[in-house]
Amino acid sequence: MSDPIVEAKRRRTFAIISHPDAGKTTLTEKFLLYGGALGKEAGTVKAREGRRSATSDWMELEQQRGISITSTVLQFEYRDCVVNLLDTPGHRDFSEDTYRVLAAADAAVMVLDAAKGIEPQTLKLFEVCREREIPFLTFINKWDRPGKDPLQLLDEIEETLVVEPTPVTWPVGIPGDFRGVVHRGTGVYTRFERTARGSTIAPEEEVDEASAEAQDGEWWLQAKDEVDLLDEIGRVVDQKTFLAGESTPVFFGSALTNFGVRFLLDGVVDLVPPPAPRILADGSRRALDDPFAGLVFKVQAGMDKSHRDRIAFVRVCSGRFERGITAIAERTERQFSTKYAQAMFGQDRDTADEAYPGDVLGLVNANDLRVGDAVYVDKPASFPDLPAFAPEHFMRARVKDTSKFKQFRKGIAQLDEEGAIQVLRDEMGDQAPILAAVGPMQFEVANYRLQNEFGAEIEMTSTPYTIARKTDEESGPQLNAMQGVSVLRRDNGTFLALFESKYWMDRVLADHPELTLERMVAEGGLG
Repeated sequence: MSDPIVEAKRRRTFAIISHPDAGKTTLTEKFLLYGGALGKEAGTVKAREGRRSATSDWMELEQQRGISITSTVLQFEYRDCVVNLLDTPGHRDFSEDTYRVLAAADAAVMVLDAAKGIEPQTLKLFEVCREREIPFLTFINKWDRPGKDPLQLLDEIEETLVVEPTPVTWPVGIPGDFRGVVHRGTGVYTRFERTARGSTIAPEEEVDEASAEAQDGEWWLQAKDEVDLLDEIGRVVDQKTFLAGESTPVFFGSALTNFGVRFLLDGVVDLVPPPAPRILADGSRRALDDPFAGLVFKVQAGMDKSHRDRIAFVRVCSGRFERGITAIAERTERQFSTKYAQAMFGQDRDTADEAYPGDVLGLVNANDLRVGDAVYVDKPASFPDLPAFAPEHFMRARVKDTSKFKQFRKGIAQLDEEGAIQVLRDEMGDQAPILAAVGPMQFEVANYRLQNEFGAEIEMTSTPYTIARKTDEESGPQLNAMQGVSVLRRDNGTFLALFESKYWMDRVLADHPELTLERMVAEGGLG
């Protein structure tokens, strides 16, 4: 039986975050290629050669739209470490899912487009990392295409994020004419060679200074001068400031061509901290070798149409998990079996016989579990709440075919439990609930899933509401009596006051300070 402390030291659990189209999903796939989790070619799952696509964007709607709209868990081994990679949605409409995933991560990799630098969603995601005290590495992607000057990008990171960028690798060649990178820790210049469609590991060649000058001329000399400048001003990686969120190690590369990906993966193993004792709701910490405890950070149904099951994703926080143990859900105090625990690899799954701090489990059909729940064995555990985001978009939903009402009600309840969308009920109850979203694309996903997973085609109609505040049962009647305000309830017992305008909400706040009207986390989402 392995020691949880020893096993935890081998774990690296991190999330990948980025603005849409920065190349996050491509980088995720290339991590799997370099980690040996894919076959000889990217896009083919190891031991499943011939499958059409890789494992990150598993939902059909994601493949149709070409964006990540749900988070994914991928585990592989690299350099004697167990890497748990959490791929997150890039679009701001799904930022609540990203926030929950970051609660399960020990660090993040922030992907930037070399041509665009810091974009609005990037800034918001960084703010979430800072709020959660999550250290992050930066990968400046798409160096094989035209882009900004590397020193300009460093200045942009420092000025916009107020964090010191400390390059680990430095590019040789301008964006669009990428030759290789200098590793500042070793001083070694590595040149890359393209492969067909970037489907295999890029051949690498270590080049001495004389050969570099002969082959790459002015690009090598310019890179050498820039590296000397970085050395002079002390821009070196410092583990202490990195873990404190004061600096970010920076890597340059191209996920599409695989240039620089190995160095970034090495950086994850070398720099990302292993799991540490987790903070509990009372401010104390759960020791790594305490009995098993975990945090439910995601619930997902419909991952595999052939299974038709519901999976609770659990970040292991302490102890050794053994399949078949009887665990307790802290919120309900109910016991449940872990006989069908799964190790998740995107949409694919395998039986998980054991897991350690930092790992992510999929508990199949643990139907009482909700996002934010703590699960434990022997010694109770309760983790800080995962706050909900303030919705800004509100639509009333009805099933088109009333004979499908049972499926509609089941589907709506499932989406609410997952946190895919917030479901609010007024006097119309389940007949026509109001769907509340951080961003409008959540409605598209809800519509798609209700039709494809539950066979319940719906129609949505607009509502006059534009903003929400959290309230309570005592304040509800007085607010409901006001013009332009409605108080609705979620299944979890939360009351939301919906306002037709921010102006009216501000007026109610000013005139009735005795009423409960609380701001929610990240109002306006992450954008």
